[in-house]
Amino acid sequence: MIALLTRDLRLAVRAGGGFGLGLAFFLIVTVLVPFGVGPETGLLARIAPGVLWIGALLACLLSLDRILALDWEDGSLDLLATAPLPMEGIVSVKALAHWLTTGLPLVLAAPLLGVLLSLPQEGYLWLLVSLALGTPALSVIGTFGAALTVGLKRGGLLLSLLVLPLYVPTLIFGAEAARRGAEGLAVQTPLLMLAGISAGAIALLPFASAAVLRINLR
Repeated sequence: MIALLTRDLRLAVRAGGGFGLGLAFFLIVTVLVPFGVGPETGLLARIAPGVLWIGALLACLLSLDRILALDWEDGSLDLLATAPLPMEGIVSVKALAHWLTTGLPLVLAAPLLGVLLSLPQEGYLWLLVSLALGTPALSVIGTFGAALTVGLKRGGLLLSLLVLPLYVPTLIFGAEAARRGAEGLAVQTPLLMLAGISAGAIALLPFASAAVLRINLR
């Protein structure tokens, strides 16, 4: 599993779908928002948690089609299906590789980009915590969508349409936790809901992704 994880990390960086692309998109979204809504500090402070969460979600979405597409194109996925490692483990490793190359850099960069949106000082910690709890769910859900669309020509658009509705609960509770933290309110409820979504996705979706891949590989 460690060898597979190392291989996927190298492929993600070499193929251009690693942390560089996601961070660049995240930065562009953060820079453009003040131009669109105006430079008023109070307004930017109110919308900063939601904007940063939307930017992180869309940045994760950019590289989802690469999770399984490269292995499908070169035939590696067929070899992995016959390996001793269970398909559920393979899918979990690929989701982890996606989170390490996309989700984790976004989590670390979000507080720095929050400065551009005048995020209140109280909100930085809770923004970091909410993204740390929520981005694993984005990667696992995205892996499930990638398994559904693997092998389809121009499946990137279909993948986005399938995954975005599944991302909505994570976005709602993640942005709400960051907003409440920035306003000094209690954050326990949205954080618990966010953690529950991530835990449920990690526990259940690898089995669903593995079942879908077995069907597609027949």
